[in-house]
Amino acid sequence: HMIVTRALHVHVAIITMAEKAKFVFPQIHDNPFGWGPCEVPEQFKDTPYQPFSKDDRLGKVADWSGNLYQDRRSANKYGSVYGQGGQTFVYHHEEDESSFQLVDTARIQKPQHQRSRGKYNQQKIRRDRERREERRLGGKQQQAKGRHTQRDRERRQHQQQRKMQQYGRRYDRNQPQLKPRAPSVPVSAEWEVINEIEFSQLAKLNYSPEEPEELHLCGSLGYYDVSREKKISLKTPQSLQVYDRVFHKVTTTDDPVIRRLVKRPSCSDCKVFATDAILATLMTCGRSKYSWDIVVQRVGDHLFFDKRDDSQFDFLTVSETAKEPPQEESGINSPPSLAMEATYINQNFSQQTLVEGKGQVYRLKEPNPFAGEESGQVASVAYRYMKWRLKNDVGLVVRCEYDALLPTTQGRSTYINIKALNEWDPKVRAGERGSGG
Repeated sequence: HMIVTRALHVHVAIITMAEKAKFVFPQIHDNPFGWGPCEVPEQFKDTPYQPFSKDDRLGKVADWSGNLYQDRRSANKYGSVYGQGGQTFVYHHEEDESSFQLVDTARIQKPQHQRSRGKYNQQKIRRDRERREERRLGGKQQQAKGRHTQRDRERRQHQQQRKMQQYGRRYDRNQPQLKPRAPSVPVSAEWEVINEIEFSQLAKLNYSPEEPEELHLCGSLGYYDVSREKKISLKTPQSLQVYDRVFHKVTTTDDPVIRRLVKRPSCSDCKVFATDAILATLMTCGRSKYSWDIVVQRVGDHLFFDKRDDSQFDFLTVSETAKEPPQEESGINSPPSLAMEATYINQNFSQQTLVEGKGQVYRLKEPNPFAGEESGQVASVAYRYMKWRLKNDVGLVVRCEYDALLPTTQGRSTYINIKALNEWDPKVRAGERGSGG
């Protein structure tokens, strides 16, 4: 027994000394203000945390319409037991959303139980109130109310008819479509586009130059007859008379006066030359509907704005900006025929409104530069060559044309232009009375 026991003790001692584990005391963080650790462990510092419950339901991955959460019955279907405060894992788009574009623009249909029934309920309440009022009233009161109701109904129908007559043409589906207008000059594919200017850009331009300087004055003018304005009325109309006069329409580069002004030393800063008709067309190009073109010639450092010889530039248009402009391609009501008629009327009307008789013509120092050996009397016209100073000290020379002189009470005369506004009736055809301008 002694040997066995001793051997057993020796064996136990050897095992205990070889396999005895070391005990390392952990680091204890003392929190004097509460329970739990004082700081987040190092491996969990960048990990977001949001409380959740295993009973919470997961919603859709992506809900583009948002109708699910508008239904009151399912408002809290996917709500958390911790309330709405958990916004840790909500996606926030921090980049610029200017490039975002909504593709589906269709209106979202609401469920049947969410649709408004207010209008139907209001109509039902109004009908019930009218029925109760009818049962309460009787005899003459009921008849009087019926007459008033009928009268109000007729008045509303009359107002509706007047409104339809006033605005009916705006919604007329049978209104004829406007035909495309041909260009004034065929554009070749070989042309090089230097610059394109939109009408919207021209509408924003605004410039107020200084008072112009008169460079040259020539021609002869008649006096405007003011008494004719009192004689002409709807009850006392006057027929248009025909005058055999010569009217000159010369372009810029063919003007001998402008050629002399280019060489004049006092006009060395004048770089742009044009006529009043060309300049007015450029200034009102945003309102024009017919096609037109202007030829710009550059000679050295001078710019000359010219018109084409075979163009319709000098003809006055009729109803160009109207809602229903002339659409006929040929005939008396075609745009070229109406323009020729309007120009013919304006020329004769400007001569008919002058004072007739000898000595009623005011002759300027210089004669008409375009009057030659042609047969016929030259019309009453004067040309004033005016100079405007633009930005960057650039001079603009414009040939201005006048039709008559208007005497004033102060003993001075004013240069004026005489124009006639022409209209046409699209319902009247050629050969009938009232057709044309």
